[in-house]
Amino acid sequence: MESLTIHTWNKFYLFLTVLFLGWLLYLLAPILTPFLMGALLAYLVDPLVTQLMRLHLPRLLSVIIIFSLLFFVIVLLVIFLIPVIQTQLENLSDALPDMLDWIQVTGIPWLSEQLGIHEPSMNTLKTSLVEHLTKSGDNTASKFFNTVLHSGFVLVEWLINLILIPVVTFYLLLDWNKVIGGINHLIPRRIEPTVVKLVKECNAVLSAFFRGQFIVMIALGVLYSIGLTLIGLRIGLILGLIIGMISIVPYLGVIVGIVVASIAAYIQFGALSSVLLVWLLFVLGHILEHTYLTPKLVGNRIGLHPVAVIFAILAGGKLFGFFGVLLALPAAAIIMVWLRFLMSQYHASPLYR
Repeated sequence: MESLTIHTWNKFYLFLTVLFLGWLLYLLAPILTPFLMGALLAYLVDPLVTQLMRLHLPRLLSVIIIFSLLFFVIVLLVIFLIPVIQTQLENLSDALPDMLDWIQVTGIPWLSEQLGIHEPSMNTLKTSLVEHLTKSGDNTASKFFNTVLHSGFVLVEWLINLILIPVVTFYLLLDWNKVIGGINHLIPRRIEPTVVKLVKECNAVLSAFFRGQFIVMIALGVLYSIGLTLIGLRIGLILGLIIGMISIVPYLGVIVGIVVASIAAYIQFGALSSVLLVWLLFVLGHILEHTYLTPKLVGNRIGLHPVAVIFAILAGGKLFGFFGVLLALPAAAIIMVWLRFLMSQYHASPLYR
């Protein structure tokens, strides 16, 4: 009876500890970004450091070599890509007014006619905006200074995070094995085999995501950038890169890409043949993604339904901002691993039977 009471109290204290840690994590979310990003980068780069250590190099030297290579690659990307992206942004700023005019003059009236809804007036929107600005004119100066001050704080915070991320990554990489060993020593010995098994499964899922999904995104970005550029779109490069980045959400990249690229192609060339070429490119890209890239590089190990993917990204963005969007899918995949384990335990329990 006494041992049962002690066991119950242990469970209660464990529950309180987990609850407190979750509450503390939520409170510290605004300052966790550089530390989480550093931990993520250390996790991704550690296999490369391990490979160098197998060549009998000290861990410190291996970390320095990997950091130097990453810095060199980043510098090369900045040197070669920044001018190209700047040109593409200038092309986008030149094309954007024409695209907005087409939406106002052609797109919205056509949709209103087809759907039988009242056509929204851009003039009404402009009038409402002017009235709002007029009503708030008395506080314009104070709002301006508050905005400038807030922007300054945001810039300082961004710079601090930018400096902290490589520092945190370096020290975590240097002591990665010690960190993992310390976490392992915190696990109760009775459940250690089960936890290690689940961690290995989570590691397999994360490897499938990071080393697969990122390659899929890069491949799609390159494919659509080259394809749209060959079609002749002035904003083909930057549009392809954006489509590649948002393709992490199922079907979002294809839908956004078809709509935006079709409008841009029709405005630039004024011919339906160019729009058909855009559609053909996205059909081929979609087929390549779902028949080869995703099955080959990612597979079905993540096991998330498209609706679950969308929910995870929205929840991550709401809780942790942009960084939460980046971590939403791997975090959801880890949760799915634990949920599958809990479901198997439930099916084996007397309660289910």
